[in-house]
Amino acid sequence: MWSSSTSLVFKVERCEPEFVVPAKQTPHEYKQLSDIDDQESLRFQQPLIQFYEYDPSMEGRDPVKVIKEAVSKTLVFYYPFAGRLREGFGKKLFVECTGEGILFIEANADVSLHQFQDSSSLQPPFPCMDQLLYHVPNSDGILDSPLLLIQVTRLKCDGFIFAMRFNHTMCDAYGIAQFMTAIVEMAYGAHAPSILPVWERALLNSRDPPLITYLHHEYDQVGDTNATKISLNDITYRSFFFGSIEISTIRKTLPIHLRHCSSFELLSAYIWRLRTISLQLSPNEEVRFLCLVNLRFKLNSLPSGYYGNAFAFPAALTTAGKLCQNPLAYAIELVKKAKSEMTEEYIKSVADLMVIKGRPHCTAIGSFLVSDLRKIGLGEVDFGWGKAIYGGPAIGGVGMVPDFVNFFIPFNNREGEKGILVPICLPSLAMKRFVIELDANRS
Repeated sequence: MWSSSTSLVFKVERCEPEFVVPAKQTPHEYKQLSDIDDQESLRFQQPLIQFYEYDPSMEGRDPVKVIKEAVSKTLVFYYPFAGRLREGFGKKLFVECTGEGILFIEANADVSLHQFQDSSSLQPPFPCMDQLLYHVPNSDGILDSPLLLIQVTRLKCDGFIFAMRFNHTMCDAYGIAQFMTAIVEMAYGAHAPSILPVWERALLNSRDPPLITYLHHEYDQVGDTNATKISLNDITYRSFFFGSIEISTIRKTLPIHLRHCSSFELLSAYIWRLRTISLQLSPNEEVRFLCLVNLRFKLNSLPSGYYGNAFAFPAALTTAGKLCQNPLAYAIELVKKAKSEMTEEYIKSVADLMVIKGRPHCTAIGSFLVSDLRKIGLGEVDFGWGKAIYGGPAIGGVGMVPDFVNFFIPFNNREGEKGILVPICLPSLAMKRFVIELDANRS
């Protein structure tokens, strides 16, 4: 296990932001989001970043031009992205498909890809993220603002960086990956995406009448406490790599009956417990693990091509004292239980809760949420210059909610070993304790 932080400094020259509109006229209509889409927890902008090497076979082709034209063609099929979000009665969100377009920025940076690799081994946090994904003033509102912002930055080495910010109410990681795959296909000359987008957001709407049938601890309204507040002025971002050796070592500490648990369950429980120890919370303080479960893998009720938010995050609830003082097996049992709660009835209950309780935010205080991105394929996106050297979240970038959301990212370390990269943010002192705990558990 190792971590990295960066100090690389470089300059970026940007052209004026422009709007990219659909290549053909698209319908002017209104499309309602689902009751899963428009919850308060998803009303933020999520940044992603992809790094690409120079490819001699693409000599003479400009990634900015290729991607911009492909985006325009893709928006013919994904035309809601070219519209703007509005809010109706009861905080209900809908898209007005205006065809106004998405924001696009062309840029050049006086830095080479190998300088990123030497500085950070291409892992979050990325230096000068605000330069690689420029915050266009007044562009990041949830309502009445562009739903996508893309910046393509050419590098000195003729490689390039593709960075994107998307309004999370419109889609989840699988949805945006589907959209990016469509851009790739259009860049290669396709006339239509191989998987056509499906709206059908009513599939994840509340019932009539709505009925909450589960205890949803992930939406408990709890008061702020000094122990669980994280000051955004005192945040340290670091990434930690877990390869097969590290995961196997952790697994061997478990009782026999739990050693078959998944790597997601194992690593989620392990980091949750060490993170809680590092925060030095009061023993009787409630802590939650929010287990993000995607419906696409759990259920078969959504059509292929559905690109809306299709997940819930059942919560495991305990106290900091129990989590820290019990062995890892205790945390794993809690994670497994939360994961098993996801059923079709559960997601319906969440949609009903949104309507009954006014679309509340999930519980951030004292919570730890993991989103597993290993099966999404962001690193597989190939605009013609090969697969991304890194493809995934840009932690600490524009619009991110940093204090409790964590990602599992497929990653190859410097030696080429495949494993899981986990970017983590903690208060500075807690991060120092977290690293000490990791080292102690490794030795």
